[in-house]
Amino acid sequence: MVKFNDENEIIKEDECRAILVGVQIDEDISYYMKELWGLAEAVGIVVLGEMVQNKEKPNSATFIGKGKVDELLELCENMEADTVIFNNELSGMQIRNLEERLGLRVIDRTILILDIFAKRAVSREGKLQVELAQLQYRLPRLIGFGKSLSRLGGGIGTRGPGEKKLETDRRHISKRMDDIKKELKEIKNNRGVQRARREKSEIPVVALVGYTNSGKSAIMNKFLQMTEKDEKVVFEENMLFATLDTSHRKIKLDKNYEFILADTVGFVSKLPHALIKAFKSTLEEVVYADLLLHIVDSSYENNNFHIEVTNSVLKEIGADDKEKIIVYNKMDLLSNEDCISLCGGKNICISAKRGDNMELLIDVIKEKLFSDRVSVNMLIPFDRGDISSYLCNKCKVIFMDYEENGTKFKVELSKADFNRLNHFIVKNNKGGQDQ
Repeated sequence: MVKFNDENEIIKEDECRAILVGVQIDEDISYYMKELWGLAEAVGIVVLGEMVQNKEKPNSATFIGKGKVDELLELCENMEADTVIFNNELSGMQIRNLEERLGLRVIDRTILILDIFAKRAVSREGKLQVELAQLQYRLPRLIGFGKSLSRLGGGIGTRGPGEKKLETDRRHISKRMDDIKKELKEIKNNRGVQRARREKSEIPVVALVGYTNSGKSAIMNKFLQMTEKDEKVVFEENMLFATLDTSHRKIKLDKNYEFILADTVGFVSKLPHALIKAFKSTLEEVVYADLLLHIVDSSYENNNFHIEVTNSVLKEIGADDKEKIIVYNKMDLLSNEDCISLCGGKNICISAKRGDNMELLIDVIKEKLFSDRVSVNMLIPFDRGDISSYLCNKCKVIFMDYEENGTKFKVELSKADFNRLNHFIVKNNKGGQDQ
């Protein structure tokens, strides 16, 4: 588990033992509680049990009812828990009241996800984005949120030493947030320059999106293995949010077809808005992608819910209208009948683990990215070896021969290359292209 000191620095602790708590208001929360269990285990917490209360509306002071607080206290004492994790987002006041009553640390789902992100972030940008999200969450919860950020007590009214402490904390957090935003803006500008270079090279971008632990990194690694780039593999693990930072790898297929494959952070239900906002610059890679591969864990019985959550986040970042392919991963865990029922229409079933149907997926990607290419005959003068090299390295060459006036090619061109190199295309007597 991760805690913070007065300087907002991470303090790592020993093993944490927790009880999970959820309030069921107008929907079944069994899935959310199961996922909360997985989130807790992903950060190394030992989950001892859970408690769920049916309630028309949350208690404004403690979220759960007074009797349930007493019941929760007894459960924590009997099971020797040191932490309580709520599935719902709590206010600073609710956290304070619960901690005073239980005598234990109380966190909510949002803090837990922020905690996971804090542990998983590797790059400078990822760490800054997580810290920004943490500060955005903590700022409105200064009263009652943790010992270092609570009121110190003295004075009548609102001008006592406790209020001075709060104001100092507010100024410190606000200043730090401004500094982080400036640094992230610089990183975003640098990424914009890199993106412009990719666009200039006209290499299409394919982005992997989907629910956390659906197998996006495994699919990227399978692509790299198939194209003999094993040294470029990214980290993968069977856990929620195994990777956070966006990874880019160039995938070169047969006949000089190539594209950039981007692996993005996974999504989760009730993803904190502060995180989406903080990671928006990273998720811009999805917005600018030419094609999305929406990866779905086919082995999960309610994967339609995962699809809905992913589509919701894509809409929030402005990428819901992008062309995408639904890819059901982990078909090695399904029966043949289930695979047949899932993979109708435009959907594809694959197994990144075994490599099943990966060639089919590549064929569909090629069709989506390169179907607009046209086949033409070209004559490149010998003094324009740069053009000949470009065609050999970047385009699909069907035929090449040396003639008296230069090198003759039959080649497939993208629309951009067709327009740029149009004057090298051999025309027939009728003014059309020589086939």
